[in-house]
Amino acid sequence: MKTLGLIGGMSHESTAHYYSAINRAVARTMGGLHSAPILLHSLDFAPIAQMQRDNDWDKAGALLAQSAKTLEAAGAEAIVLATNTMHIVAPAIETAIDIPFLHIADPTAKALKDDGAQRVGLLGTSFTMEKDFYTARLRRHGLDPIVPDVGITDLNAIIYNELCRGIVTEQSRQTYITAIERLAANGAQAVILGCTEIGMLISDDDSPLPVYDTTQLHAEAAARFIMG
Repeated sequence: MKTLGLIGGMSHESTAHYYSAINRAVARTMGGLHSAPILLHSLDFAPIAQMQRDNDWDKAGALLAQSAKTLEAAGAEAIVLATNTMHIVAPAIETAIDIPFLHIADPTAKALKDDGAQRVGLLGTSFTMEKDFYTARLRRHGLDPIVPDVGITDLNAIIYNELCRGIVTEQSRQTYITAIERLAANGAQAVILGCTEIGMLISDDDSPLPVYDTTQLHAEAAARFIMG
């Protein structure tokens, strides 16, 4: 098997889900006591969150690029960044390394296209929903992403103030369900959980639209790389 480099900590809640999902996928395919060879570099999220608020993406990109280089030097054969929002600095990471970078939007887009969806709702942090680094990547795959027409501030606050801290409430679940209902009313055929923590709050059982959990899809793509 190949060794995967995982940049985590953004947040530690979703990174734990990544680790479990990758290992479960490897064990499910290979059987027995097999598990995934993973090198994890878990960063302190607080200063990165401040960089986000300050729009200091160059500094954040340099930090994550150095993390990727450290993992490559330690023997990683590909890099996975365990966060949607920080894929805004994916170009800085890709430039810094000589190994593949497995972008989170690619397996998500493939799953949607395989299921025949084109117009898709996107939920995530305000950065992911309002900047074009993510929606542009989806459009290159032939998708038509849309974001909620109201409530982005509330959705963003739930991620940072609750989910990143391991807090899950029914009130916040209802806020997300309402956002998904509005996406459906605007023609969305499915919804992307475009923040790696939202899967803690929303599942197919909760959603009026089919759910595509980027954490699970990215983890499965990582497992496929590990197993060749």
